Amino acid sequence: MSEIIFSVSGVRGIYGETLTLPVTVHYTLAYARFCRENSKSRKIVVGLDGRLKGDEIHAVVVYTLALSGFEVIDIGVAPTPTVQLAVEKLKAAGGIAVTASHNPQQWNGLKFLDSDGTFLKSRQIEKIKEYIKEGYFNFVRPESKLNITRDDTWLKKHVDLVLKSGFVNAGRIKRRKFKVVVDAVNSSGSVIIPMLLKKLGCEVIELYCDGSGKFPHLPEPLPQNLTLLSKAVKARKADIGFAIDPDGDRLVLICEDGKPFIEENTIVTAIRGALRNAKSRTKNVVVNMSTTRAAEDVTKEFGGQISRTAVGEINVVNGMRKRKAIIGGEGSGGVIVPKVHYGRDAMVGAALILNELANFKGAISEYKKTIPEYFIVKTKIETKGDPGKLLKRIEREYSKKKCKISVIDGVKIDFPDYWIHLRKSNTEPIIRIITEARSMKEAERIQKEFLAGLKI
Repeated sequence: MSEIIFSVSGVRGIYGETLTLPVTVHYTLAYARFCRENSKSRKIVVGLDGRLKGDEIHAVVVYTLALSGFEVIDIGVAPTPTVQLAVEKLKAAGGIAVTASHNPQQWNGLKFLDSDGTFLKSRQIEKIKEYIKEGYFNFVRPESKLNITRDDTWLKKHVDLVLKSGFVNAGRIKRRKFKVVVDAVNSSGSVIIPMLLKKLGCEVIELYCDGSGKFPHLPEPLPQNLTLLSKAVKARKADIGFAIDPDGDRLVLICEDGKPFIEENTIVTAIRGALRNAKSRTKNVVVNMSTTRAAEDVTKEFGGQISRTAVGEINVVNGMRKRKAIIGGEGSGGVIVPKVHYGRDAMVGAALILNELANFKGAISEYKKTIPEYFIVKTKIETKGDPGKLLKRIEREYSKKKCKISVIDGVKIDFPDYWIHLRKSNTEPIIRIITEARSMKEAERIQKEFLAGLKI
């Protein structure tokens, strides 16, 4: 049996097995206590990604918060970034997105938000864990009926904010008349992405946008899971394919020839587009430790400065605030533009990508050739005992070699021609190992030799 995973990425578990309804009540009560002690507001926003059985968890969350004395603003099925926006604009105490992000169908979870709409920081997560251990929670008897309000306006508000971000030339995009195939895995992006694209003058082909919550394939937007989208793009002679994960914070692209654009290139293209259209002299960019070096190359192309943080949205957001960055994100397809809000946002990513392609004027496969080429291979391992000991051993061994070592997040070994990053996952009980080099053959060779030398 799997365990509940609780990190800065939220709570995740298998529905009915580890993430049961009583467990959901327990975590929700702990979060309610956190909000009560850290905010004067008594509003909490709740949304869900629409996956199967998510409505049951959603109902428990809504009523538990209401019985805890909060006014619950229920925005229904909506991407996590839309929930984040609503929290910020409504000046709520916080928000909960009922989602397991890219995890398979049987998983679900809770993403907890701070009063500014960003994810909770590590120290705040630790405080909630303390509350859970203490097990002391209070239901507050409402003086009148439960205070629950349904508000279905936030998808449109989100789209409008993206269009007003200052990075998008809607007229130029409309003139291109893009034909776009959308795979939203029948989840939270099913309505909002087509809505945005139509406002940008695109012809939209909705592949998996029925909102049923039934995933037609594994939901993580990786090439091996997007073969149906690739075929549809070619068959319909579309200009591009958009794949959005269940909670709408990751965007991955398919070229007009049906080939992957590569998920790392989403943030690279968005960075280039944002810097190209930046009106301020400050051109700071922040990405995480596992993001491709191409992000550095395109930042330098426009005279910008790039910084790196630990993996995890809130870590990138904190880095962006510190550096006053105009754009940031993660190589998994997450784009963050502060002018909209501090959170990974597939809608922001889609608009920036189309804007950049409209500026380029050629096909996306041709645009791909203009991006500095690197190749990433990823694997994961289970370790016997404490994974921290393995990371410490790697750090000691490589400190004797001619390379840069970072321990901001696990251990990153940085050589002139390649890098290897090892880190404990935020969402699974494993160590992820990511290697990037100038060719796929070289990246695979380096990782194979590295794994052979681990001796675990």
